[in-house]
Amino acid sequence: MKKRKKTYPARARHPTRQASAPFVINSGYSEGGASRTRTALKGYYPLKSSTKADVDVNLPLLRNRSTDLFYNSAVGAGAINSSRNNVIGAGLRVSPKIDYKLLGLSADQAKEWQRHAVREFNLWAESNACDLYRKNNFYDMQDIVYLSYLIDGDAWAAIKYRKPLAGCPYCTRIQLFEASRVCNPDAATAFGPVSPWAVETINPNTGNRIISGVEIDTDGAVVAYWIANRVPFDLTNPAGKLDWVRVEAFGRRSGRRNVLQISHEERPEQYRGVPYIAPAIEVLKQVSRYTSAELTAAIVKSYFTLFFTSGTGSTNNIGDVLASTYGPHERVAPEDLDGIEVGAGTLNLLPEGIDVKAIDGSRNLSTFEPFVNNLICQIGASLGIPSEVLLSRFQSSYSAARAALLQAAAVFRTRRTWFARDFCQPIYESWLAEAVAIGRIKAPGFGSDPVITKAWSNADWFGPVMGLLDPVKEVQGAALRRKYGFSTGEREAAELTGTDYDNNIDQIAIENSTWQSKGLEVPQADNTGGDSGGGETNNAE
Repeated sequence: MKKRKKTYPARARHPTRQASAPFVINSGYSEGGASRTRTALKGYYPLKSSTKADVDVNLPLLRNRSTDLFYNSAVGAGAINSSRNNVIGAGLRVSPKIDYKLLGLSADQAKEWQRHAVREFNLWAESNACDLYRKNNFYDMQDIVYLSYLIDGDAWAAIKYRKPLAGCPYCTRIQLFEASRVCNPDAATAFGPVSPWAVETINPNTGNRIISGVEIDTDGAVVAYWIANRVPFDLTNPAGKLDWVRVEAFGRRSGRRNVLQISHEERPEQYRGVPYIAPAIEVLKQVSRYTSAELTAAIVKSYFTLFFTSGTGSTNNIGDVLASTYGPHERVAPEDLDGIEVGAGTLNLLPEGIDVKAIDGSRNLSTFEPFVNNLICQIGASLGIPSEVLLSRFQSSYSAARAALLQAAAVFRTRRTWFARDFCQPIYESWLAEAVAIGRIKAPGFGSDPVITKAWSNADWFGPVMGLLDPVKEVQGAALRRKYGFSTGEREAAELTGTDYDNNIDQIAIENSTWQSKGLEVPQADNTGGDSGGGETNNAE
């Protein structure tokens, strides 16, 4: 008799095996920002595409709306002007910082060279000879360029050379032109773009791609720009012919930039910039509309209008009404009250049988200011500017106001750094190369080796200073930073007062000599070494 094999249920044979795969309830963002079931996110399926689809296709509309908000919106103009005034102000000033140790110079020799370079640069920069159009000096052009970047998303300048002019021995010229002139050839007409999606084409001669006027090679590197002879869609010259010229981005022999694009891209394959206020366009427009509506309501509310209506059997003659209303010496002609108007102190006569229901003109505006301020806070957050700085209104405590200024100053300082890097420094280097070439500045080894050239070309750029809420505390802090080596007198002088430290020292020496010559005691600087920051001493035993 065979022994019967004992059988076991499947579950018993495989105790660890489950009947079905587990259902994952939560994985990463699936129940958060990537949820497809939450009510707040149903139907919310935005698409991130290429920079061409996300940026370039929408650029013309963004520029138009940005320009309109700058021209016609108080808050929009304030947002742009706030960045413009704090980043550029009256213009960024150069402060050469040559690597004198590498160049084999002493500190005194370096200081004298830097002073001479500043004098020569200002000879060119403070004259309108630096402008190809001969309209602005270099510092005025900085303001125009930065404003163009804020409104259009990027600004453009070409470095050209013309014959020297009387009073200026330099040939370097800067040509500024509109961002809309940089576009694909034959992609625009006098009446508008051929297609809003026509943002890429091919250069048949080189095979390179052209994206919104920027020609790139197979590596994606910029090699040239396509610039139209005038602004497309010019309503003053709709029949004008558009022609394009190809300008190489860098000189073939010098390697220096022929065209400067001043922009602040945020994506790896992005070749055109986005207007500064693009994230806040919708809120800015709504604030403008809401403000206009409330202003209109307040004006209408201020009107005091009287409606006269005649009952059955009464006259409809306005003259009769006037006769009973005004005396013989009060001259009011019937034609003065002809028609129905709404305005301050207006009198109207309505046709017979018309009854007028009074409308409550009261309007509570108590919520207007906090609501608008909240929206402006959102606008400021999207732009990196606290609302206090955006509105130039400081109504809070000293600490809160200073915190707002410091936060804004950090943003402005960052923008100033990259603006100087994209616009000011390349132009300074082009000018310096010419100054060395024509012998007005001595720089041995310049152009022979990239390291030596950079050592001669190093420079800092200083702009408008941040306001001092408490000058005593600010100066004491600057003195302590300099004392312990956290900063320098030159930097503190530039950031606190916008002055040149060496010039200050020279002037102080002259003034001290004047005091001594008059038999007076020279004023001495306060010793900040033992103070706690507020000028108070601690005498605790």
